[in-house]
Amino acid sequence: MTTQNGTALDETLTSCLEARLSQLLRAEHTDTLTLEGRFEITRIAAALSGRPDPAPRAILMSGLQGSGKTTLARALEKAGFRRLCPDEEMFRRYGHYGRDFPRGEFRVREAPVLKDIALELQDLLTAGRDTVVDHGFWTPEERAQWAATVMEAGGEPILIYLPVPHEVRWDRIRKRNEQSLVDANSIEFSEEDLLRHAGRFRPPTADEPHIVYDGHPENVLAVLRRARPLMDSGPH
Repeated sequence: MTTQNGTALDETLTSCLEARLSQLLRAEHTDTLTLEGRFEITRIAAALSGRPDPAPRAILMSGLQGSGKTTLARALEKAGFRRLCPDEEMFRRYGHYGRDFPRGEFRVREAPVLKDIALELQDLLTAGRDTVVDHGFWTPEERAQWAATVMEAGGEPILIYLPVPHEVRWDRIRKRNEQSLVDANSIEFSEEDLLRHAGRFRPPTADEPHIVYDGHPENVLAVLRRARPLMDSGPH
């Protein structure tokens, strides 16, 4: 391809991007712009300004207790993602669930922790850091809210679904309960708790694009590498 052809191609691409940007800005003016559209504006503006760097990725997970979220999150951390874990922050602030504070207060105490984690997530994405949130988002509404948080910071949300049978999860939780007093990622649950929570869990459907986790972190990493090479995001 000659320089002239390359220049023509660049001009054509620029023209297409500018046309799409104008369309999105009109939608914004008429208050019909979607969140995805706002994200697209950010990426087009970056490309037109000569900074077409890929958006930093935010891995969001959907899975119940014992589904392997922390194992996967730590594997992603080793691959260069920054890991954010609400359970660890809960343990740091409040201590052991059920001993240092009543079990019925978990959701109330968790709310400000999740708010702070969301703000930290946005700061990391704004700085260009790939990030994984070590937390299980149980409903489409939660997942949509956190995806919006990611896109508002110019990041790309990637949802991973961790389907694991109850029997396997309960076996893991029984063993994990023994460490509940000292391990922030080993919150104590009974089998009755797990069954009750499973009734509230709404797994992702085809309407929510997602990667299905098969229990092998290397397979998730392979999918992410095929989409874009993984790079060390700096010191952890």
